[in-house]
Amino acid sequence: MNRKQLYVFILFIALTTTLSSCFQVIEEITMRNDGTGDVLLTINLSQSKTKVASVMLLDSVQGYKVPSKQKIQQELNEAVAYLRKTEGISNVKSTSDFNNYIATISFTFKDVANINNITKNILAKQKIKATNTSTYSYNKATKTFIRKYQPVASAKTEFNKLKSQDKAVFSGANYTSIYRFESAVTNTSNPASNVSKSKKAVMLKSSIMDLINGKINVSNQIQLSK
Repeated sequence: MNRKQLYVFILFIALTTTLSSCFQVIEEITMRNDGTGDVLLTINLSQSKTKVASVMLLDSVQGYKVPSKQKIQQELNEAVAYLRKTEGISNVKSTSDFNNYIATISFTFKDVANINNITKNILAKQKIKATNTSTYSYNKATKTFIRKYQPVASAKTEFNKLKSQDKAVFSGANYTSIYRFESAVTNTSNPASNVSKSKKAVMLKSSIMDLINGKINVSNQIQLSK
């Protein structure tokens, strides 16, 4: 099943969905006026860390093999190694906290467009079918940041094929995007997004279920002051 284009950390959801129905995926992009920037991707299972720790002691749950800490770390290391070879990407770092079950990957890009194929290629490496439904661009002349998102038509159909206990995995899952800028934000196209008091950050929150069911579109065009 295509579990949506939530960046590199879909990799970790694929590994840990049998462990907890309450997790957070957080995407943070910091844009500079010259078009360069930084990305921080986080998957956070800390709200269910007691349950996760218990399940990690088992060999399998509901017919699914439970990944070991070593296996999760291996997958994280492979993602980092791939990113370090990706054109326009540098300063790649990762963290893994197996006490609170939080993992992160961060990197710097020369152009935000450099990140457009990262998710698709990593998922392909993991033999997970995926279509790149999310693209990013930044026009330095007009100071316009655009995130285009196209829901996957088959996602809901594939989701409905899952067993009830597998569907429950996503019931408490949330996705948050945070975009930060050097210049003030003057306008956003997505009414579901919120601009910070400083006018230099835009946040959008959604449940994973709303993404799967196509009830929310996380596309956004953000205009900065010139």
